[in-house]
Amino acid sequence: MTDMIVEATVNGRRQRRPAEPFQRALDFLRDELNLTGTKEGCGAGECGSCSIFVDGVLVKSCLVPVAKIAGRQVDTVEGLARSGEMTAVQKAFHKAGASQCGYCIPGMVMAATAALRANPDADREEIKERLGGNICRCTGYQKIFDAVEMARDVLNGKLSASIFDEVDATDGKYIGVNVRRIDAPSKVTGALRYAGDMTMADMLHVQVLRSPHPHARIVALDVTAAERMPGVEAVITSADVPGQDGFGVFVHDQPVMARGKVRYVGEAVAAVAAESLADARRALAAIRVEYAPLPAVFDPEAAMAAGAPVLHDYAPDNLVKHIPIRKGDVEQGLRDAELIVEQTYETQPVEHAYLETEAGLAYVDHDGVVTVHSPSQNITHHRHMMARILNLPINKVRMIMSPVGGGFGGKEDMIYQGMLALLAMKSRRPVRLVFTREESIASTAKRHPSRTTYRMGLTRSGRILASQISIIYDGGAYGLSTEGVVRKGAILGGGPYNIPNIQIDTYGIYTNNTPSGAFRSFGSLQSQFATESHLDICAERLGLDPFELRLKNAMHTGDLTHTKQPLRSSSMSEVLEAARKVSRWESGVPNVRGAVRTDLGGEGARQPCTLTPRLSSENAEAPTARRGAA
Repeated sequence: MTDMIVEATVNGRRQRRPAEPFQRALDFLRDELNLTGTKEGCGAGECGSCSIFVDGVLVKSCLVPVAKIAGRQVDTVEGLARSGEMTAVQKAFHKAGASQCGYCIPGMVMAATAALRANPDADREEIKERLGGNICRCTGYQKIFDAVEMARDVLNGKLSASIFDEVDATDGKYIGVNVRRIDAPSKVTGALRYAGDMTMADMLHVQVLRSPHPHARIVALDVTAAERMPGVEAVITSADVPGQDGFGVFVHDQPVMARGKVRYVGEAVAAVAAESLADARRALAAIRVEYAPLPAVFDPEAAMAAGAPVLHDYAPDNLVKHIPIRKGDVEQGLRDAELIVEQTYETQPVEHAYLETEAGLAYVDHDGVVTVHSPSQNITHHRHMMARILNLPINKVRMIMSPVGGGFGGKEDMIYQGMLALLAMKSRRPVRLVFTREESIASTAKRHPSRTTYRMGLTRSGRILASQISIIYDGGAYGLSTEGVVRKGAILGGGPYNIPNIQIDTYGIYTNNTPSGAFRSFGSLQSQFATESHLDICAERLGLDPFELRLKNAMHTGDLTHTKQPLRSSSMSEVLEAARKVSRWESGVPNVRGAVRTDLGGEGARQPCTLTPRLSSENAEAPTARRGAA
């Protein structure tokens, strides 16, 4: 135990608690005082979700050593208003709909409060600047800026406070009507508890040992020394899985922890549940693993080649899924074409970067039901997989969806819930795991990288006669959502264009990269990027306006889709025409406009952003200098 005692005034109350020297102010507030409205998003002072006031100054609590708040006045989001009430800023966030997943919102509220205290008359540009240290991943910034302006005007008397209570009249209509989120008050006050905020009496903390190799056979795995260490209650490996060890969205090829070999850097090999995070981390260092490195492959085309390293015995060609689509006679269409354009397009892996990292809490209840709280986006499927993994009847497994602090598809995968359940069963105590930002980035699925090869034949007038498309998706080490991604990419691969002759082949391929998974658009973004980029290039080659080329080939009612279904309705031409009109599109071939365009910055259009500092030196005075009642 440490001899360090921290005394501080937190939310108006004097606090005196023991603390560890390595703790941050964030840890002290969350772990010692249970003030979980202060969130940890990045742990590096970049996202702002941990924003607090120290002596009235807005700071990132993940960057403040706990010793630095001793003797200071600390205010968190819970201290802005009395319990059950909200400040003007919080009411404005609720009214404006400025909270979606809500994970960043307590930090945003703190930053907005600081902005209005610093300058009660801040305009929108200054508000943007003062909130520049806070990141949002799903609400979008416009409603947040709207909320801060609304709070400013109410505080300045330009708006009546009654605006906070006004609701849109539905008048029998539902579409286009603003509806208050019923969970918004809990988000703007920091009261909502995400999985990483949850605690239980007698709870253990979990840490995971991960592979340093992209591809290696596990020769030996010895956890006996870790099991004997003080504070350690349970250590698990794949040997502790009692049932069918495999999970995934379409193919259940990923073990709860590496079984026999590892297939990517960051794959879980063992997990420890201990009295403290420090105990668990020390135990990880005592686990002995002997690896025999294997040849690895990181490029999907190389993985398709004969003789490439094989990741899974059931797929000797490293193929997760191939989807072929055929319509018409592509070779004849290309022969009839007056212009053939060939090009290859690539997209990269993309991190979801939801502000709430993966987290979960598990326990075995008095009836022997294994219960897991986690921000799962696929809770029923997870429950069925968990029952098979644990070899339990379905009624003995309970999965509870905690608030999701951003998902975007990335939380469809059940990558850690199995470890939590096994540790709860083995220790017979509640266990909690919260990923660090680094762990989240290193071990969880990304958007599928892709390589699209396009061959398109057109007439000189711009009619598409044939398209030949190959899309190779890098699925990474395990299947997860790859099959669905490949299917969606194939169906939408040719774009919304009426092409009489089309051949599409999409492939999902295993590699030793971090697994790829679901992400917004689910595989179609990659193919749409290729299609639309290709049409722009074709427009250049043909000397046509890009809108004209698309209108010439747009699908209409009665046309056959690429998978040969007749379209009962299509409004694509109307949508394109409307988009061309409202954007004041400057007609012409893409490569002849020059440096200046006439269709930008017109009436009703948002002005382009500037990257230079917007605050004048006069407005950028110390934040405590002009403190209002925000």
